[in-house]
Amino acid sequence: MAALSDHLCVIALIFCQSRNLISQGAAIALDKIDRKILALLQKDATTPVAEIGRKVGLSTTPCWRRIQKMEEDGIIKGRVAVLDPTKINAGVTVFVSIRTNEHNDAWMRKFAAVVEDFTEVVEFYRMSGEVDYLLRVVVPDIAAYDSFYKKLISKINLTDVSSSFAMGQIKYTTALPLEFAIVSDDDK
Repeated sequence: MAALSDHLCVIALIFCQSRNLISQGAAIALDKIDRKILALLQKDATTPVAEIGRKVGLSTTPCWRRIQKMEEDGIIKGRVAVLDPTKINAGVTVFVSIRTNEHNDAWMRKFAAVVEDFTEVVEFYRMSGEVDYLLRVVVPDIAAYDSFYKKLISKINLTDVSSSFAMGQIKYTTALPLEFAIVSDDDK
């Protein structure tokens, strides 16, 4: 009886750990149909559910349920419109490499709050290697970037700021590669 109890405890622990991983953003297994739905949505999130269902071999309701489930699971984080930066006067992309001598949680939270207030910053990463942080900034021109730079350094102490202006965009996509998705047991 004790052995059965031990096995049940282990199973319960594994279940709790797997549920915890899902809540922490760990990968979730997807079947072939889910991956097809995601590929279609990544190309055009305005595609009607009936059309997506037809393309993946489902009727509208089961397709809609799968999309809702992927939203609930956090696989689909949102649906957005992708804008043309030149048409909204934000056509200059600047990659900003930042180094700091501050490597503590309080400073990092303050820095993140400062960066969050800048609408020009569209991506923000903590890095390994020579650079501590990397920002992708979009602005209309060099003068606007200079204004952004002056505001940034007035709000927080940084050791080094190095800016690289993109001369041209060769590839850009918001679509994530689905070939790395964990395959559900149904598709194995």
